Amino acid sequence: MNLEKFFNPKSVAIIGASKKPNTVGFGLVKNILAGQRLRKIYFVNPFERIIAGKKTFKSILDIKNSVDLAIIAVPAKIVAQVSQECTKKGISGAIIVSAGFAELGMEGKKLEEEVKKIFTDNNIPFIGPNCLGIIKPLMKLNATFAPAFPKAGDIAFLSQSGALIDSVIGQSAIENYGFSSIVSYGNEAGIDLPEFLEWAGQDSKTKTIVLYIEGLKDGKKFFETAKKITKTKPIIVLKGGKSQKTQQTVSSHTGALAGDNEIYSAMFKQAGILELESLQDLFDVAKALSWQPRCQNGIAIITNGGGAGVLAADYCDKFKVLLPDLSTKTKDDINNSPKMHRGWSNNNPIDIVGDALSDRYKLAIDTVLKQNDINGLIVIQTTQIMTESLKNAKAIIQAKKRWPKKPIITIFMGGISDKKAIELLEKNKIPNYSDPIRAIKSLKSLII
Repeated sequence: MNLEKFFNPKSVAIIGASKKPNTVGFGLVKNILAGQRLRKIYFVNPFERIIAGKKTFKSILDIKNSVDLAIIAVPAKIVAQVSQECTKKGISGAIIVSAGFAELGMEGKKLEEEVKKIFTDNNIPFIGPNCLGIIKPLMKLNATFAPAFPKAGDIAFLSQSGALIDSVIGQSAIENYGFSSIVSYGNEAGIDLPEFLEWAGQDSKTKTIVLYIEGLKDGKKFFETAKKITKTKPIIVLKGGKSQKTQQTVSSHTGALAGDNEIYSAMFKQAGILELESLQDLFDVAKALSWQPRCQNGIAIITNGGGAGVLAADYCDKFKVLLPDLSTKTKDDINNSPKMHRGWSNNNPIDIVGDALSDRYKLAIDTVLKQNDINGLIVIQTTQIMTESLKNAKAIIQAKKRWPKKPIITIFMGGISDKKAIELLEKNKIPNYSDPIRAIKSLKSLII
């Protein structure tokens, strides 16, 4: 399915636009205006003459120019009427933000089917109902009422929950990852998850696909689509509604059925999808997969803090990440350098001692990456008074350029004192994690 008119519309009409703060219609207006220079914007509201300095229309039929995308945010009881007007107008696609459909029971389901028939009979694709909308940062399109706009990146996030997207956008600003697209697909009466999945799989701007799923309407279609995509592009998933108690909640959320979790997990595994257990894991792994190459098992750990190195080694053992012994040549090359402290560990993890300056880090990094059975690297920095965070970051970036096929992940643990160094690392696509377990889980996802 061609979704160009959704992700790069030349004209957008918001039906239910509002100038009242703290309303969905106001949020849509505010967000869509951010990309106004790239497209024509129209506001439809029969009770307002002017919204955000723009003349309003009583109906979409009153707009003389063509409309690519209609965003519908009116009470559920009049969505069918508005949908009829949209089909008469000849729009290319619609996003139905309005709630009050299948998620509320049989009456809502009948209303949803009526709206679906109107659009399908006229061959007009639509998203929703009961959704947040879509975001395409590169195109400066924010067709949602989310409170913030994420930066552009290479993660596609497809979520059954709109509210969860709001939280993820907020967290992404702190964690420095960006999005190729964000889709809240809601009740899936129109375009379904497999169709969005197929689109993301073909999208050249997307390197990693992230899913939040509560239930599937067509498990076979999803499986077949995902299995095809995971051959060339990673998909990771967080499944909600795992307990018996929450399965009823899932049904009342989007009208989906949660289903048996063991069946879901088995299907994910067979399709090549990586299933994770928390939102933090989901985007920690997504960042690693988007920024770093895949590799064979076998990594080295370099640290200036013995305890942090021990924790990282423990997690490597837990998640079956191999720590090869250092070769005689590697140890000799390090030992023969006057830069290295005589008390370094002579083993992997490579503890270069707490007073390590950047020259010691550089020596260890450059030497260990030459070892053939070391396929990736974790660099830990516990910040001491003499630690040169920025210089260490620059040494890591230089090493990454020399060894582009070996993933490098960092654990700079100094908090605010490492802020500039971490920003520099992540600007250069080297993911940093504040806790060793987060780093090891993320690196594990890179191992083929």
